[in-house]
Amino acid sequence: MDIKVTLTENSRLSEVDFKNIPFGKIFADHMFSADFINGTWSNFEITPVHRLSVHPALMALHYGQSIFEGLKASMTQDGTAVLFRPDLHAKRLNASAERMCMPLVPEEMFVEVISKLVGIDREWIPKQRGSTLYVRPLMFATDEFIGVRASEKYKFLIITLPVGPYYNKPVSLLAETTYSRAAQGGVGETKTAGNYGRSLYPQMLARQQGYDQVLWLDAKEFKYIQEVGTMNIFFVLGNKLVTPATTGTILKGVTRASIIEIAQDRGIEVEIRRISIDEVVDAYNSGDLKECFGAGTAALVAHVDKIKYKDLVMELPKSTEVSKLIKEEINGLRDGTVLDTRGWIYPVTQDVMV
Repeated sequence: MDIKVTLTENSRLSEVDFKNIPFGKIFADHMFSADFINGTWSNFEITPVHRLSVHPALMALHYGQSIFEGLKASMTQDGTAVLFRPDLHAKRLNASAERMCMPLVPEEMFVEVISKLVGIDREWIPKQRGSTLYVRPLMFATDEFIGVRASEKYKFLIITLPVGPYYNKPVSLLAETTYSRAAQGGVGETKTAGNYGRSLYPQMLARQQGYDQVLWLDAKEFKYIQEVGTMNIFFVLGNKLVTPATTGTILKGVTRASIIEIAQDRGIEVEIRRISIDEVVDAYNSGDLKECFGAGTAALVAHVDKIKYKDLVMELPKSTEVSKLIKEEINGLRDGTVLDTRGWIYPVTQDVMV
């Protein structure tokens, strides 16, 4: 690929306190952009981060054709910048694009341009364990037209930002019994902007009650657990690790898939199935609920210490035995202290750096 590169003359790197990084507010120096015009991707460019100028009739603003991804780059102990499972993130972006009637991004292009961008801004990768460079690819419709149809033109952008842990304390959840996030046949497993917009009001109500996140239940019966607003969800029931099956309403998390494989490799029995909130309540009452944690790219692994369902407040066990084991392995893969035997780690080689 022929990527035009314009480097910043005024890096903001020296202004950043990497020991105190607020999540989502500090951005690295450069961004990638490309345009989908006349059926093909073109205008590949890396530039200093800048504001966009758009027409008020931009179709993404009116009809919601906007998708995104989130993955992470980290630094190994020998100073190599690496990406964690970028191929799966490319596949998931394209699954979202297909559902939203948007063009696919070739997987090779996806990985190559991210590698190039991370290579240029590799000094923005935090060195402390648990902190990473968050990579945010996004695509949106750019036709200037008022009318309900799929756009013919699109813009693909990638920005990066150094981040610390998303959660620095255990997470409390409110099981939602009035509002739903996703219904069968909808776009629940699609990483589209509207999925997050529809979650904001219930999330606000949960916070007003003192809870960090919503635990979403199914839209038909409000019985079966789906996911948390920012994470997939796992329960340790007895000696089994249980997580809801992805049936079209739950995001197919890359961290989720990684945790399942790691747990199975460690000899932990994993069940991927429908799990009802009543089953969790019964397990809590019987003492069979040993541990609960969320998992996602931003959060990695987050211990859940409390769940409220209707009038019942479940103060969960403090055990983090399973989640800690998994978190340590993923962090070890990212910093090179655990050998990558599965091909999950993609090194950013010297030839992509400017």
